[in-house]
Amino acid sequence: MNRTAVPVGDLLRTWRRRRGLSQLDLACEADISTRHLSYVETGRAQPSRPMLLHLAERLEVPLRERNALLLAAGYAPVYAERPLDDPALAAARRAVELVLSGHEPYPALAVDRHWTLVTANRAVPPLLAGASAALLRPPVNVLRLSLHPDGLAPRIENLRQWRDHLLVRLQRQVDVSGDPVLADLRAELAALPCPDTAAPDGEALSDVAVPFRLLTGDGVLSFISTTTVFGTAVDITLSELAVEAFYPADATTAEALRRAAG
Repeated sequence: MNRTAVPVGDLLRTWRRRRGLSQLDLACEADISTRHLSYVETGRAQPSRPMLLHLAERLEVPLRERNALLLAAGYAPVYAERPLDDPALAAARRAVELVLSGHEPYPALAVDRHWTLVTANRAVPPLLAGASAALLRPPVNVLRLSLHPDGLAPRIENLRQWRDHLLVRLQRQVDVSGDPVLADLRAELAALPCPDTAAPDGEALSDVAVPFRLLTGDGVLSFISTTTVFGTAVDITLSELAVEAFYPADATTAEALRRAAG
């Protein structure tokens, strides 16, 4: 679908409503008059390029969609989208590699905006033992791999709790981004079976984190996770890249991972 056929005012109004803001709220945030914002949204006024980028910044519109706004208003896009192996991204690529390798012996991986695996450190593959070859064939979607009955799901001790956590997190991403691919992915994952034998709810770690408890040859390993993004990215690929790092939630897990790493 050619999104440039949608008037820029309609796109802005959609993003404003997605953020739960009134015209007055956004006008105050952007330091413009409510009347001018209304005129822009209804097509009675054409926003300048700086004004459009200013509004997009206040609305926290993803870089990819900022380009769509510019195109809809008749301006050239300003944000490049390079492949991660582009020489211009060499420093960023090296930074990701350093984060992943520096996190060993604990598992960490990098994913794109649709949760497709980009790269992972050496602690990840051993945890995927037993998963279907079809799910491990690139492109690998890490959420599908996690919740699919042919993936890690049968070995996740707190499957119901972890599944609910991932679905809520994914829905939040859908709400913020409006990405139809993420919406379809969430619907797919929600339709996957969750055995009645799955434990109802594990205990959250000190009520501040949902653990990921995986049954392995070394027993049940328990993790908590963090997400790292490039906060100052002006390239679409980098802005959509996230590093998921898993930390041991108990001493037993930490020791098992250290032993596995030799």
